[in-house]
Amino acid sequence: MALDIVIMAAGKGTRMKSALPKVLHRLAGRSLLQHVLDTAARLGADRIVAITGHGAERVEASVDAQDLVFVRQEPQLGTGHAVLQAVPQLHAEGMTLILNGDVPLIEAATAQALLEAAGGANLALLTIDLPDPTGYGRVLRGDPAGRGADVGGRVHGIVEEKDATPAQRAIREVYTGIMAAPTAHLKRWLANLTNDNAQREYYLTDVVAMAVADRVPVVTAKPRHEAEVLGVNSPLQLAELERRYQRAQADALMEAGVRLADPARFDLRGTMQCGMDVEIDAGCIFEGRVELGDGVRIGAHCVIRDASIAAGSVILPLTYIESSTIGAGAIVGPFARLRPGAALGDEVHIGNFVEVKNSTLARGAKANHLAYLGDADVGERVNFGAGSITANYDGANKHRTTIGAEAHIGSNCVLVAPVAIGAGATIAGGSTITDDAPAGKLTVARARQATIENWQRPTKAR
Repeated sequence: MALDIVIMAAGKGTRMKSALPKVLHRLAGRSLLQHVLDTAARLGADRIVAITGHGAERVEASVDAQDLVFVRQEPQLGTGHAVLQAVPQLHAEGMTLILNGDVPLIEAATAQALLEAAGGANLALLTIDLPDPTGYGRVLRGDPAGRGADVGGRVHGIVEEKDATPAQRAIREVYTGIMAAPTAHLKRWLANLTNDNAQREYYLTDVVAMAVADRVPVVTAKPRHEAEVLGVNSPLQLAELERRYQRAQADALMEAGVRLADPARFDLRGTMQCGMDVEIDAGCIFEGRVELGDGVRIGAHCVIRDASIAAGSVILPLTYIESSTIGAGAIVGPFARLRPGAALGDEVHIGNFVEVKNSTLARGAKANHLAYLGDADVGERVNFGAGSITANYDGANKHRTTIGAEAHIGSNCVLVAPVAIGAGATIAGGSTITDDAPAGKLTVARARQATIENWQRPTKAR
């Protein structure tokens, strides 16, 4: 049986008060729409159709999904009108699952359960009971003559809040905007929608009454967690959903043994794998794919993106790491920056205000203060002094610096690449090195100190 998934992503999101289309606002590092697309991709659909409208070109250019079909809703005349635009892309038979691009945390297991409830022949609605149902369409059960009283009977309709009576607004079971329907029935129902309502819009929810009239069973399923069906319509709702999501990630890590100093101040915007006895202080942000080995300790307010940190390493507070690897027993920070391509070996020390980019540092190498290593290959147990840099860029091209094992680079040195420092060499402080320095020798490249007799410091003219 063919499965089509339709994702509604046409809304403007007026309450976001932003020029950015609503579905492109980010949650946990990904757009709202990308979250939904990633879930849809796990359901084995034959076709995924995204309905765009406001900011359509920007939305369509932003997403990462294979074999995704876009259709546009212009103008936006309601949810039913939106899905109607996708009808030409749907299979003649099978099931259609309808998701919302601003409801990002729907889980694949919940969507699969809804499809199973539909069973290929039923109209299945994802509903939830909320203490405060304000803003949602109410699920009408029981005898239609009972004017929507919730008596626990079969579903016979959904009423939007603006069209609901006071008694209907008291109903706590709400429709989440997610449904699964037999495609052939859905096409027919959509073709018969009218806009006879307070908003003069074509409501997708009107298909429920049509299913009842056609004697198609209307069934319901519920999500495992409330956060799965919460939509985003304002910056406040986005922030609240972000914290719900992050707390869930934090709880999962702590259940696996990770020790978080404060789970309320933790952000994971990607994936993380942790060994045993990992400790993470408050205010840290992890992005992309991060791997932390046994016993790794992360200090407060670090940002770590796409990095692998081996067992026993310590990352001190306020350190920024991106696309880098760190060996076992290393110490990095505080206030350090590892840029893409930094590869630190075991027991390397990178201290405060040190920047490393596209460089390898072998076991035991140290750059403890105020230094820059760019495009360099640094041998074992090298000591790179405070204030020293590799001058790797000539204004057009990058060049590499090679420093042999156990070399000592004094303070305030400039190594002008391409240049090689031999093993065991010592570079005197304040030197500017433009030629290769031999192994095991002291190399000095600086002007001789002189004192000028009878020199007078200039004075300010009156």
